Amino acid sequence: MGVRAESTRRPGRPGADTPAIPDEESILLRGLEAFAELGYDRASARELARRLGVSHNFINDRYGSKAAFWRAVMDAALGAQLASMPQVDTSVDDAEYLRRVITGFYRSAVDTPLIGRVVVAEFAQDTERLDYLYEHYFTPTLRLMTPSIVRLVAAGRMAPVPMDVLFFAVVPPVSGMIDTPLARRLGRPESASPEQLTATAESLAALVVNGLLATGTADPS
Repeated sequence: MGVRAESTRRPGRPGADTPAIPDEESILLRGLEAFAELGYDRASARELARRLGVSHNFINDRYGSKAAFWRAVMDAALGAQLASMPQVDTSVDDAEYLRRVITGFYRSAVDTPLIGRVVVAEFAQDTERLDYLYEHYFTPTLRLMTPSIVRLVAAGRMAPVPMDVLFFAVVPPVSGMIDTPLARRLGRPESASPEQLTATAESLAALVVNGLLATGTADPS
């Protein structure tokens, strides 16, 4: 998309001397990088502006607040991820469809690890940001799987699982795709190829789905 001709004017300086504002895609990507590296609290408006290469009041002027900028960053990143998820397909066996959704989720983590880092960092914080992720990301993802899960349980192919157990069975393993320093210590190659990472995502998805479909597990109650 390039760089826009639009520029910000600073007091006492001619407009021609001010740097051009990066295009929206670049702004949101740099914001994602900052939130993934620093976390929300450490990513101050001033630090964000420095990384974006804009004036210190740019975030408030364009987005209204740092919180609104964070939501814009998440909307751009998660919207693309959700759009790439397999949609409901009644012609596909429910177990296979569940495998496709979970595999797609882990593959997205391979392609866009920055999103995973932001999401995982928000898990343990009871904030409006977690509410936003729950409403706009977690719920739509679970909604894709729920009909198949209901049918699998009704058919006796899957044991009934509380929603919180299901969520933590599926989502937290994504850290295996984004925690690269730990993965290397556990034996992952230093420079794993995209093909190797995709194979890892598929293996992880198969492990999770096979566990969910293992109906012989004793009922803890």
